Amino acid sequence: MNQHQRHQPIPAPCIVDTGTIVNKDDMKRLLNDLCYVHYIHTIDNKVQSEGKGCVVEVFNDPYQSTLIANSNLYINIQSFDCLQLSQSLEKEPYFDLIQDNRQLRLIPTKNSRQEKNSETPIDAATIEAMMSDVLSARLDVQFDDDEF
Repeated sequence: MNQHQRHQPIPAPCIVDTGTIVNKDDMKRLLNDLCYVHYIHTIDNKVQSEGKGCVVEVFNDPYQSTLIANSNLYINIQSFDCLQLSQSLEKEPYFDLIQDNRQLRLIPTKNSRQEKNSETPIDAATIEAMMSDVLSARLDVQFDDDEF
């Protein structure tokens, strides 16, 4: 092996639809897009709890807990060693957060994806145009009232 070959950086991983993610930034990036999920919490492959909820926050802090309560999920990726990205038989994605014998499976709900797709950000120019139309319509109404 020559010196040039030893100093070439290794390409970053490329994971498409399935794979294991150990980089905390990659885990956070994947989970940040989730809204509503069906979750299944297992220990030693035995279901401990299951439910539906909203992913409120995904964070990376060694001093805080992952919390699931009141249909809200606060996921600390420091609580897990890796994220296993998989697909169901119907080609729907799901995410297994794994720590030793504990697993938290997150299955995005169809409702979640539909809401994400229907959300369109409104830029400042659009808001300004809408406000201008509202104010103009209000002035027209006031002007019409003054004529009578």
